[in-house]
Amino acid sequence: MVVLVEGESDRAALLTLAGRLGRDLAAEGVEVVAMNGITNTFTYAQRYAGARLAGLYDAAEERYLRQALDRAGVAADGFFGCVPDLEYEFIRALGVAGVEAVIEAEGETRSLQLLAGMPAQQDWTREKVLHRFLGVRAGRKARYARLLVEAMDLAAVPRPLTDVLAFVRP
Repeated sequence: MVVLVEGESDRAALLTLAGRLGRDLAAEGVEVVAMNGITNTFTYAQRYAGARLAGLYDAAEERYLRQALDRAGVAADGFFGCVPDLEYEFIRALGVAGVEAVIEAEGETRSLQLLAGMPAQQDWTREKVLHRFLGVRAGRKARYARLLVEAMDLAAVPRPLTDVLAFVRP
């Protein structure tokens, strides 16, 4: 079983959640593969031809994903979309205060304040500022994916994450 995800943040989120649920995906024979972008779906689907495939993707990329899977001859029934993406799923699950608490615990409140105070962000919602903060620095998305999943109430985990883990259950 192979789970194809767009990037390292998706991979980190799934592995962290699986661990919180007492699952060891590697021991279950599940490999979570970061494709370094949705545009690599066809290549990875071909690479893992013959394996049972699942995955996560951003809702805006659904058409591209389905076309790539169709070209590779792979069913899309194990692929689940984040609306509009994983970071917004986290923000909804934890709420603004919950995400800000994680940022504070990491000692990055000042960086968030600086970003929010920039002229270009003056009219942005707090959710949009948090979304930008999570993706503005290399490696931050993956780091915060782990931290946000760890901070999340398991009853509030975004559905695409729980759906993909349910799909790959042995």
